[in-house]
Amino acid sequence: MTGLRTRRSRNVQRVALGRRIATYLRPYRRSVALAGACAVVESLLALVPVAVLKSLVDQLAGEDPRFGPIVVLVAVSLAAAVAAAAVAVAAIHVVTSVGEGIVVDLRDQLFGHLLDQGSTFYTRQRGGELMSRVLNDVAAVEYMLSQTLMSLVRSGLTVVTTFGLLVVLDWRLAALCLLLLPLVMLSTRRAGRSMSGAQLAVQEQYARVTSYLQETLGLSGMLLVRSFGRRRLERQRFAELNLELRRREIARAMSARWFTAGLAVTTSAAPALVLLAGGYLIIHEDLSLGTVLVVATVVAGRLTSGIQTLATTIAAVLGSLSTWQRIFGLLDTPSDLAEAEGARGLENPQGAISLRDVTFTYAGQAEPALRDISLEIAPGRLVAIVGPSGAGKTTLTTLICRLVDPEAGTVALDGQDVRELTFEALSGAISVVFQDTFLFNATLRENIRYGRPQASDAELAHAIRDAYLEPVVATLPEGLDTLVGERGHRLSGGEKQRVALARAILKDPPVLILDEATSHLDSASELLVQEGLEHLLPGRTSIVVAHRLSTVQRADLVVVLDEGRIVERGTHAELLAAGGLYAGLHGLQSGSGAR
Repeated sequence: MTGLRTRRSRNVQRVALGRRIATYLRPYRRSVALAGACAVVESLLALVPVAVLKSLVDQLAGEDPRFGPIVVLVAVSLAAAVAAAAVAVAAIHVVTSVGEGIVVDLRDQLFGHLLDQGSTFYTRQRGGELMSRVLNDVAAVEYMLSQTLMSLVRSGLTVVTTFGLLVVLDWRLAALCLLLLPLVMLSTRRAGRSMSGAQLAVQEQYARVTSYLQETLGLSGMLLVRSFGRRRLERQRFAELNLELRRREIARAMSARWFTAGLAVTTSAAPALVLLAGGYLIIHEDLSLGTVLVVATVVAGRLTSGIQTLATTIAAVLGSLSTWQRIFGLLDTPSDLAEAEGARGLENPQGAISLRDVTFTYAGQAEPALRDISLEIAPGRLVAIVGPSGAGKTTLTTLICRLVDPEAGTVALDGQDVRELTFEALSGAISVVFQDTFLFNATLRENIRYGRPQASDAELAHAIRDAYLEPVVATLPEGLDTLVGERGHRLSGGEKQRVALARAILKDPPVLILDEATSHLDSASELLVQEGLEHLLPGRTSIVVAHRLSTVQRADLVVVLDEGRIVERGTHAELLAAGGLYAGLHGLQSGSGAR
């Protein structure tokens, strides 16, 4: 009973999966119908030479054969073959267009779903495995859509139309051939399950290889490999991954080979049985020689070939279901940062920020990164967030710009919960400069304009000047049109931070968050950048996270975090006078030579 329930459950899941796959065909239903019509016409035209051959044999075996009718029959057969070939080309074009369209839709849907995920999702995933889902898995179903489905339709029609012709020629021979079907279908189901498991193993290994290559062949990964002298080790690691992929590919290729071999033996028996039964019917009944020869040599061969192709294709389709399940598994991953239905925009944002009883814990962590945080920031104020490493400073900024959502409490912008605002409204109101600067492998101009592509050249020049980026631009071979390389590796750490500052300045938001934005700058460059920021910060809400306490001395409010809690707040002078954690941090930095 348990096995029966398991099979029923598996069948229900397959039906549900099939229906879900079919939803991707609905926008192309007219093209699918056209392809089906072409396949029907092709199958019917393919029967013409068979009927012509029977007529030729009977004509030549008759008492008074004539050449004229033979010429006509041959001409009809050739015309039907040409027409069938033309229809087949048209069908392949339509099916390929449908398959490629579905692949584009699927990749767009996957990419959009991944864009809707929050940072917590990406801390649990490897980028290379996500790339493999979008590229390798979709490429696997692309073949099924463009090739396998068409083969399924054509072979199915071949079996149906050929069997129909066989019934017309002689129902007794048709009944004999029909006995093969149960055996073929039973073995097809078993082969499909075997191929599904093998296909899943291959796709999972492709994901591992892709992830490894993405990490290792990036400039950062390669610099690490060479600097630690680990080239031999990495070659060995890749060889092991590659050999495992080879093993799984072979297992996939062989997973249904015994099925195919057995199917070939089974179907090859059909012509022999037809000849045996046909010989008996010719001797003892009134069956013509032409009928037996055509059925044994052409019709039975066409029928068994169609059955073999149909069975193999069905097994391949069943095998591809595991890949579809991997894709749908990713699409069904709930977004931990979804935009609320009916989310509102912001008109003329002022930059008032409020955190009330906010608690946040990272996935897999036992202790909250922030707990019971309450903070009010009035529009236009400069607030500094300081504290020891791991105190929760960066986490606080990610909550404000809604890169993550709190598990308790609310974060509000201009009195509205950020979870009720559109992402477009939030990104338009807040600009962030992260400590770890990311630049696209594009021109310097494109990277600076990323947050505001429509900015004028004068505004771009102003942002470059305020970020003290002019000396950097002057040294580049093509100025602003210089490609900065992967992750901006053609620039130094300090230069990349200036680009990030210029990007934030150009966006000109009402709220500016600087998360260790000058940590990679030398003292002289930091002074120049701070002078540029003095023109930017007034009139907008500014939140500055810094280890260097010299950068926060002019703040209207200094918030001190420790172990995820606010332990002090006040001005620089007030906190020094209080003699608490802030005063201790300031004393340590002063003793080490910091201002």
